[in-house]
Amino acid sequence: MENFTLNSVTLQLEGLKVTQVSVYPVFFFFFLSYILIILANIGIVVLVFIDKNLHQPMYLLFCNLPVNDIVGNSIMLPRVLSDILRPPSERLISYYECVLQAFTTHMFGTTSHTILMIMAFDRYVAICNPLRYAAIMTNKMVVKLTVSAWGVAFVLVGILLGLTIRLNRCRTMITNPFCDNASLFKLSCESVFINNVYGLTFTVVLLSASIGSIVLTYAKITVVCVTSKNQSLNSKALKTCSTHLFVYLIMFLCGTFIIILHRFPQYSDYRKLSAILFHVIPGSLNPVIYGVQSKEIRRFLSKLIQSRKVS
Repeated sequence: MENFTLNSVTLQLEGLKVTQVSVYPVFFFFFLSYILIILANIGIVVLVFIDKNLHQPMYLLFCNLPVNDIVGNSIMLPRVLSDILRPPSERLISYYECVLQAFTTHMFGTTSHTILMIMAFDRYVAICNPLRYAAIMTNKMVVKLTVSAWGVAFVLVGILLGLTIRLNRCRTMITNPFCDNASLFKLSCESVFINNVYGLTFTVVLLSASIGSIVLTYAKITVVCVTSKNQSLNSKALKTCSTHLFVYLIMFLCGTFIIILHRFPQYSDYRKLSAILFHVIPGSLNPVIYGVQSKEIRRFLSKLIQSRKVS
């Protein structure tokens, strides 16, 4: 028995605790949510790349969000869906698949912050320095910002998971509906002090940089809008910034809710559900919010609908 539990390559997922009556309603809710996420986000990415009017830094940077939503949900949701229909004893996952799932899960959360940070920079340049916008936000700059958003997240999460996979494991139960870093290092009987210190530092630095950049850029944008009497500029700023800020607040509030529930073990089932919704809610709403607010996207969709009616 000891040989089996020590560094076992087969782990068991606790999954969501769903009653027999609600199994299929919960399954179809998440299934339809996943279909919506995939179709809406792929649609937005395809739309941006085929319409030359959308070949602007703002939309090219925004395309990182749909890609992040597609990857993050595709690794996590199909596994959750299959486990909902399985009895608890059959919810098995290999250690290597679990590590991959944990990596993509944390990449999803971290990259959501870094992408919204580079989008805030784009809005700042567009509104506070419009005359130099074309010179600053070149294609090369867009590529640099995109690589930095994904690269920083990759390094931070890589170190996070690297500190965890070095540990020996003496347990096999993942007390979560999907794998994450905390669930993995809790399998170890060794000291996880370094993991806790780095995890806390990682969270504080990421949130501080994220909140700080949003507050700083929007404070400067607000000053420009208040001091400027250009109604066209203020209207443009209100539309583009409200969309970006709304997306950021949805992601931030979903993440904060999970952190708060971690402090209340008696609500562990709600925490597990909210952890899944952290992926589902932003992934479902982001393309809708940008689709409704963007004049260019609405115009393209209306042309597409009219051409189909004519044909």
